[in-house]
Amino acid sequence: MVFGLIIIGDEILSGKRVDQHFPKVVELFRARGLQLGWAEYLGDDPVRITATLRRTLASGDIVFSCGGIGATPDDHTRQCAAAALGLPLALHPEAKVLIQERIADTAREAGREMDLQAPDNLHRLKMGEFPQGAQIIPNPYNKIPGFTVRGAGEGAHHFVPGFPVMAWPMIEWVLDNHYSALFHQAPWLERSVMVFGAMESSLTPLMEAIEAQYPLVKVFSLPSVADARNRARIELGVKGEPEQTAAAFVSLLAGLDRFGAEYLHA
Repeated sequence: MVFGLIIIGDEILSGKRVDQHFPKVVELFRARGLQLGWAEYLGDDPVRITATLRRTLASGDIVFSCGGIGATPDDHTRQCAAAALGLPLALHPEAKVLIQERIADTAREAGREMDLQAPDNLHRLKMGEFPQGAQIIPNPYNKIPGFTVRGAGEGAHHFVPGFPVMAWPMIEWVLDNHYSALFHQAPWLERSVMVFGAMESSLTPLMEAIEAQYPLVKVFSLPSVADARNRARIELGVKGEPEQTAAAFVSLLAGLDRFGAEYLHA
């Protein structure tokens, strides 16, 4: 199965906020032996969000989407998900109960009388309007849930808020409750060295030869330019199925030795 990540919000694209979701989701996945297949950033454009979700829902991928599920005018994700699925929005009964519990908690903490029929409280219920047939994702921070919809094949989309304090435990809950059977299914090994005084173009034939010899291994190169403290260097490595990766790393070192390259183990 392929996992994807969508991060939604004008504030990310404008630079008002620095995205924290991508590195955290990579961390959460790595701890479970999983890996992201792709990630996309979108602004608060309903047309683009709907088109993207229509495409990703048809892909059969398992997708996490962060942001835009609130009830303010710049929140469009719930509506776009419904449009992409061709389904109406409907107030989820469990979400209604949870939102009303949150309203009661807030009133109690403020020492006020709760009025569920107040216009602002009725508006808050819109945060529980999801595509018809959706399942909720519990929110341990403030009870306002996210939601899950099914995609093509075995695929699914899981929608959580943009706030990291809410989104990250909700993503963990989805992973641990729905995908634990996939944890650590694909053994993985990564080995690399720092190569000095070489150009990527001169190392390319070696990289191509290793990938041809070891089909379950990917070769990677990450160059860094020189600065006041460090020499120019390339992190050159192999990753993939452990047995083949171990053998490929031996071949990589042998190739570097033949090339007369200067390197240090990363």
